[in-house]
Amino acid sequence: MSKGPGLFTDIGKKAKDLLTRDFNSDQKFTVSTYSDAGVALTSTAVKKGGFSTGDVAAQYKYKNAVFDVKVDTESNISTIITFTEILPSTKTIASFKVPDYNSGKLEVQYFHDHATLTTAVALNQSPAIDFSATIGTPSIAFGAEAGYDTTTGNFTKYTAGLSVAKPDSSASIILGDKGDSIKASYVHHLDQFKKSAAVGEITRKFSTNENTFTVGGSYAIDSLTVVKAKLNNHGKLGALLQHEVIPKSVLTVSGEVDTKALDKNPKFGLAIALRP
Repeated sequence: MSKGPGLFTDIGKKAKDLLTRDFNSDQKFTVSTYSDAGVALTSTAVKKGGFSTGDVAAQYKYKNAVFDVKVDTESNISTIITFTEILPSTKTIASFKVPDYNSGKLEVQYFHDHATLTTAVALNQSPAIDFSATIGTPSIAFGAEAGYDTTTGNFTKYTAGLSVAKPDSSASIILGDKGDSIKASYVHHLDQFKKSAAVGEITRKFSTNENTFTVGGSYAIDSLTVVKAKLNNHGKLGALLQHEVIPKSVLTVSGEVDTKALDKNPKFGLAIALRP
């Protein structure tokens, strides 16, 4: 693959991951095992409120292909097949879910030193088409995406974004919701080893004149332990502690509280992931 600007979905991804990844108010337990034949099995159980769900996922890699299959407690079977380099500088992803036979999708990604293109088509009688393009370099990139409904002949979405990246920081601006919202974010690593980082994100919704400003940060206490926190102008405070108990076995404890309604019960989550 090329060393180009990356996919459109990569614009703003660093800030999004820092502010949302691994934060949850559910109880989650995950166990992963790997066989000598190259098969990875992952079992996940989640308790949210009074409901419990679970799934078993398998991944198998063979040459330039990756096969992912997941079966959940509601008898849904999800399959994703990824092929790399069927054609030079391309990645092809086919996905479908049983018994939802209209859920099939075929996506093709093309990577160039100065551009990336993606096209995704739903595999049904009235296919929706998604398209995105990004031009630039790993340091600065501009991209756009659009969704088109072939049944109605209308665009379901169109979004544009700009990202600028340096070794110790990255910034992005995304105009989304068909031009109804704009999001700007900035991530800065506070030391050369990238053990600590600060992030700021502001979102403006034009139709409602609503602004949301979120600040957060992460700090690696040591090679095994990471803490994260975030707070927005609506008073939502979130915190996370992640610790590698044994090699590749991670314990995550996270919680969220509404500081403007402290009389209400805060939400806490526990996630345990065991990957031998």
